[in-house]
Amino acid sequence: MAVGIRDVAELAKVSAGTVSKYLNTPTRVAPATSKRIKDAIAALGYVRNDAARQLRAGRSRTVGLLAFDIANPFFIDLAHGVEQRATTHGLSVLLGNSDEDEEREGRYLDLFEEQRVHGVLVSPIGSIDHRIERFHRQGIPVVLLDKMGDPALSPSVSIDDVAGGYMAAAHLVSRGRTRIAFVGGPEGLRQVDDRLTGARRAVADHPGVTLEVIPVHNRDVEEGSRVGESLLLRPPHQRPDGIFAMNDRLAFGLLQTIVTEGRVRVPDEMAIIGYDDIEFAAAAVVPLSSIRQPREEFASAAVDLLVSEDMSLDVPRHPQIVLQPALVVRASTSQAR
Repeated sequence: MAVGIRDVAELAKVSAGTVSKYLNTPTRVAPATSKRIKDAIAALGYVRNDAARQLRAGRSRTVGLLAFDIANPFFIDLAHGVEQRATTHGLSVLLGNSDEDEEREGRYLDLFEEQRVHGVLVSPIGSIDHRIERFHRQGIPVVLLDKMGDPALSPSVSIDDVAGGYMAAAHLVSRGRTRIAFVGGPEGLRQVDDRLTGARRAVADHPGVTLEVIPVHNRDVEEGSRVGESLLLRPPHQRPDGIFAMNDRLAFGLLQTIVTEGRVRVPDEMAIIGYDDIEFAAAAVVPLSSIRQPREEFASAAVDLLVSEDMSLDVPRHPQIVLQPALVVRASTSQAR
């Protein structure tokens, strides 16, 4: 037979209410009483039925975090930051990866709804306004990640990727590059479109500089390597002398291929900058310049927004936090021509 709170209370010679208070807010129980309850729990092997408690409360202490590309180290770092911040609020994190699949995204959102999570942090593929409305009807707040939403519906935390794209391309121009290539895709993905928009604006501000768009289907090291191989097949005068890769994984593949082949010197003949400034950027074969996203600030802001939304679901306008990226210069762009 399962051991219950009343069994613990009887052994500790306290009321069931005192045991419940110890389990939920131990600081409100006298130290001597806490010790008796703790000893009774250990002696009886009592395990708290948290699922039943959450069912009675109608909400869990778990946050649902749904990323659209967990293979990207940026999202791994973000998940770590979210977990750290959530812990300070007494919350745990349930992580899902939609892998840019809308059907899979829907299944995870269904799971979060069924679990009656405390709140949802989601980096959506497209519009999920109808899902947000469903969550709100159940008193579950939603915060959009890396995408601005409808201020009347939900708060969001995002990065100004237009500014980041401008910063990356303008940096290449400042290094004397005039034939710039943007490597990224697919078109229609908000992060891709915004970074490309910023790069185009930077090029437009500098007459004589051109921008070539090299579309990719994937945003990983292998795809970057493939692009690098294709660029090496071009005559020297048709190659870009500056490359803006939309993320660091693409940039790594480009760097690895170009440096290994040895026919084009980086950064003398071809400067390369990535985006995200993931942990391994500084350890690349040629340390990679990158646009840094403020991951820690991003994660903290998202969790704090979610917790504050818990008490303000009916406000007329929800906060839309936009964080600014920063340029990190390393050897892959460090020499001017």
